[in-house]
Amino acid sequence: MNLNITYKNYSSWSLRPWLLMKVFDIPFTETLLPFAHTDALSAFSTDHSVPALVPILESEGMVIWDSLAIMEYLAESNADKPLWPEDAKLRAIARSAAAEMHSGFASLRTQFPMNCRSSKVVEPSDSTKKDLQRLAEIWSFFANQKKGSGDFLCGEFSILDAMYAPVMWRVSGYGLSVSTEFSDWSKAMRALPAMEEWYQDSLKEEWVIPETDEVK
Repeated sequence: MNLNITYKNYSSWSLRPWLLMKVFDIPFTETLLPFAHTDALSAFSTDHSVPALVPILESEGMVIWDSLAIMEYLAESNADKPLWPEDAKLRAIARSAAAEMHSGFASLRTQFPMNCRSSKVVEPSDSTKKDLQRLAEIWSFFANQKKGSGDFLCGEFSILDAMYAPVMWRVSGYGLSVSTEFSDWSKAMRALPAMEEWYQDSLKEEWVIPETDEVK
């Protein structure tokens, strides 16, 4: 399998399946397509008739796009690995929260684009504050669900954590606050060897996207 991604410093969508595959030891190669600096992504899009958006997974002759679709494919093709919680009820609500992340939090995404190298304090807008409050509600909800051991949303790391992984960088990079439960989860996420690998790779990148770096 080959996972096509873009800038590790900036790409929230690329991080999601990449992190999942690393944590669950699913072998893959990766190709980085720096869309703002080359035409590699647009060329790939034209050649394969898919949107010019990352991530894109190439597997068994297929081209699969969209983070959540890729991770669902990985869950089905790696049924021996608990990419989703094994408990059916917990799995159902985890899917609900993952879908909410996939389609929601527009203000948070817009005001605070992912930037792993960012270290500043920026005041959130009123609409972004509502998104942060919603995050606190989600973390409180999952803290009260029956689950196994572990510091992640459903106990053990799952697709749900991968979906929310970029939020960790948004909150930490712009000096935002969510809740104690969220902070504990962030520490567990940051301690993942795969997350450290992603971060170190982001530091090595020389590409710069000024409009993201200049958020204030």
